[in-house]
Amino acid sequence: MRVLVTRPREDAQEVARELETRGHAVVTEPLLDIVPIAGAVVEVDGAQGILVTSANGIRALAQSCPDRALPVWAVGDASARAARDLGYARVESAGGDVETLAALVAARCDPAAGPFLHAAGSVTAGDLSGRLSGSGFAVRRLVLYEARTAEAVSPTLAAALAAGEIDLALFFSPRTAATFATLVARAELSGHAGRIRAYALSPAVAEALAALPWAAVRVAAAPTQAAMLAAIDEDCGPRGRPA
Repeated sequence: MRVLVTRPREDAQEVARELETRGHAVVTEPLLDIVPIAGAVVEVDGAQGILVTSANGIRALAQSCPDRALPVWAVGDASARAARDLGYARVESAGGDVETLAALVAARCDPAAGPFLHAAGSVTAGDLSGRLSGSGFAVRRLVLYEARTAEAVSPTLAAALAAGEIDLALFFSPRTAATFATLVARAELSGHAGRIRAYALSPAVAEALAALPWAAVRVAAAPTQAAMLAAIDEDCGPRGRPA
């Protein structure tokens, strides 16, 4: 199978490797460009921990602040791995989404121990601060990067879509899914989605894909990369052949 991965460049590398080990050919089309906020100031004094809802957040925080002492509470395994790779020693993964992260923190932490720092971008999915404030926690959101959407599909992807060379397409966020749908329609390539099976990380991502006439849209059983890959394995076999 030829698989389209639409994640930002750094995030796409890991999933591309996983797909290639399964025998798939990968086409990478980053639809979001991650740009750090210049001059971002991070004050860690008094905080009890760091909340991470994307690998981009912890990467941006690591660039802005050399301190690695605070524990990191990550939304999923990919962001947890990114934190460990950057030198954070105490890392917990919620293995899910904003809801599971909020539940994990509420179950394991004490609001009286201090506020949390949320390493975030200018646009975030879900209301992590709202969920935790309901349990008495204070959250300071740090806007450390901006995710800028692409303005057009690349000539390479446009040609591949027109030639019917994409079999599967992976989408990990509602914003990326909506951007893809908009840009494909703008390029007058919407009809070519009809032979592609789309894989969505969550129902919200699938909803953002609804504007295109996909052959099928499958939602991962859990909002994780592992669940996305498991769905592909079920449909295509672990070595990229139809199951």
